[in-house]
Amino acid sequence: MPRTPRASRTAVLVCQGRAAADALIAPGRFADPTALPLLRPDEREAVEWVRAGVPPRTWQQRIDYETVRAAAGLMAPRTIAIDDAVRAHPSPQVVILGAGLDGRAWRMPELAGVTVFEVDQPATQQDKRDRAAALAGAPPRFVPVNFGRDRLAEALAAHGHRADLATTWIWEGVVPYLTRAEVAATVEALAACSAPGSRLIVNFQSPATSTNLGRVLARLLTASTGRSSVWANEPWRSTWKPAAMAALLARHGYTVTRDEHLLDTARALGLPVRRAISLRHSRVMIADRP
Repeated sequence: MPRTPRASRTAVLVCQGRAAADALIAPGRFADPTALPLLRPDEREAVEWVRAGVPPRTWQQRIDYETVRAAAGLMAPRTIAIDDAVRAHPSPQVVILGAGLDGRAWRMPELAGVTVFEVDQPATQQDKRDRAAALAGAPPRFVPVNFGRDRLAEALAAHGHRADLATTWIWEGVVPYLTRAEVAATVEALAACSAPGSRLIVNFQSPATSTNLGRVLARLLTASTGRSSVWANEPWRSTWKPAAMAALLARHGYTVTRDEHLLDTARALGLPVRRAISLRHSRVMIADRP
């Protein structure tokens, strides 16, 4: 998870992307009515521009528009792929790692009656709790964790997670912000409290020079507006080849049952593809413990 004591800015961008895509991209397959309520009024402005499909005229606003529009194009296929994997494998417990402004605990009817835990660094989680006060329905169990200092299994157990019951783990949009050693340590921690029948859904980035250059360009464009980039304090720290990620999971007792990049997901859904390279290098891997 991002190494900053402040609330995550990328969590806000992801939420903006979901709000912009809500029932517009892949209607009937993607909807997230929790996204807009989780945003503050100033954060909703760019979402409204994207949903209207009318680019604003000022340079600063246009940068915000393009950033949120790009996020929407990524969030729809990524969310669909992960939600489908959750629905296909019912578990009594779901743990969302690095949850940010995730709304699954409220919006997925399949999770009714399921114990949902959200794990995140304390500042981001407190920000989420403040924002989520307006959402109707039972909230998840919030588990604040200082990664690198707190023990994940102990923190979860203290909030009621049971290692003897199957768990579906959702690890979305987090791996790139961790070092390879931190990713390996997290997989080890998950395996230690994953009963047979557990499922791990992990989203990660495969290596791509063009993707790195794109992020640098995005930072420069944001800097041209006199502001710091959303990624200034939350840089990527690791990318993974699919074979390397599969091998890591196998060492800890997981069997990969599906692995796909989001470009294939988007094409299968018949979605418009504007940033094929970004989609091709964002992957969702599903691994189960027999």
